[in-house]
Amino acid sequence: MVKSDVSDNLKEKAIAKKTAVRTSIKAEKRRVATSVKGVVKRSEKSANSKVHTGKLELLITIVNRKKADFYQDLLQGFEVNMQLACRARGTARAQTLALLGLEDSPKTAIFSIIREDKIPDALAALETKFQTIKDGGGVAYTVPLTSVIGVAIYGFLSNNDKTVKEDKQ
Repeated sequence: MVKSDVSDNLKEKAIAKKTAVRTSIKAEKRRVATSVKGVVKRSEKSANSKVHTGKLELLITIVNRKKADFYQDLLQGFEVNMQLACRARGTARAQTLALLGLEDSPKTAIFSIIREDKIPDALAALETKFQTIKDGGGVAYTVPLTSVIGVAIYGFLSNNDKTVKEDKQ
C-alpha cells in the first residue's frame, strides 16, 4: 500500500507540474501575441504616415555674388533645409579672360542638401533662371550622398518632420 501511495503522490506532482507548465506556456503565448499586435499596429501606423525614405544629394550651384541671395531663396522652395554659401573665384587667368572678352566677377558657391525626387524640378528652375535673369548665369550640378548618420539628421536634411517626431517617441 505504501508503494501505491507514493506512486499516486508522484502522479499528482507530475500532473501539477504539467498543468503549471501549460499555464506558463499559455501566458507566454498571450504575451507574445500582444507584443506582436503592438508591433503590427506601429508598423501600420508608420506605413500610413508617408515618411520619405529617398536619397539625398548635394546640389552645388555657382553664381554671381550679387545674385546669391536670390538663388538661395529659389532653392529654399524645393524643401532645402540646409545651405552653405561660400565666396568663390574662377581659376582662369586675367589674360585668358581678356582674350575671350570676359571679365572676372566675384562668385558664390552654394552647397545645398536636397532630396533626390526634388532635383529635376530644382535644376529645371535654375536653368530657366540662368537663361532669363540679367547677370544671373551660373553652373549647377549634384553629387549623391551615400549615407547620413542618424535618423533625426536625415529627417532634418530631407525636410521630413515625421521622421524626426517618430525618433523622439
